[in-house]
Amino acid sequence: MHTIWKGSISFGLVNIPIKLHSATEDKDIKLRTLHKKCHSPIKYEKTCPICDEEVKQEEIVRAYEYTKGKFVILEDEDFEKLKKENEEKAVEIIDFVKMEEIDPVYYDRSYYMSPSDGGGKAYSLLRKALLESEKVGIAKIIIRSKEQMAVIRVYENALVMETIHFPDEVRSAADVPNVPAEDKVTEKELDTAIMLIDQLTTTFDPGKYTDDYRTALMELIESKRSGKEIVAPVEKEQKSNVTDLMAALQASIDKTKPKKEAEAPKKKRATVKAKKQA
Repeated sequence: MHTIWKGSISFGLVNIPIKLHSATEDKDIKLRTLHKKCHSPIKYEKTCPICDEEVKQEEIVRAYEYTKGKFVILEDEDFEKLKKENEEKAVEIIDFVKMEEIDPVYYDRSYYMSPSDGGGKAYSLLRKALLESEKVGIAKIIIRSKEQMAVIRVYENALVMETIHFPDEVRSAADVPNVPAEDKVTEKELDTAIMLIDQLTTTFDPGKYTDDYRTALMELIESKRSGKEIVAPVEKEQKSNVTDLMAALQASIDKTKPKKEAEAPKKKRATVKAKKQA
């Protein structure tokens, strides 16, 4: 795995030299934009609307717009100074908390942590301690010139760092429009909905979920590339126009009933029919 960050993480007086490796990868299919007339890739040029000329990379500076049309220029040296001041510090675990206390809305990206030379024993100690205590560590780290909060936890046999959003980066749920203030449902509707949830409840197996759109897109691309006939996808089952909530719930339950329950009456009818013929 490619190392994207080197440093150390500490809790108390224990210091662990570590490396970070991205735990996930982007599987999105990258598409290029072409000129329809000649199929040449489109070039996107940076131009200045005032000077009416193309701007080279070395002529570009970064700035913060503190009010409309007014900027504070930030030089590369400014970022380097901030980076050095913070990178010299070890990543310190500030607190230990129960993982269930952190709502998933805070999670951002996952990174595997591996021990650097001489860090194996301390790495194992933290891993074992987290498992035994059933806690996760809360830490701060700077990655790519951005300070991040992070959760340190155990995944399978490795330590994983999950970057999480700061509280002020998570929008308030109270600002979501049109959320009903009260639950206006009947007891029967609730019982039926819970019955449907029970019927669809299973053990989480990530291997059973696939990106069907990406697969279909790749098949389409391969079909076009090889000149084969493009086969239209099978039409999905048309949704019924059930507008009554209770009827929709009942229809869903009937659709998701286990096969054994549905087959049992057929077997019974077949037995009765055989007895009459005898």
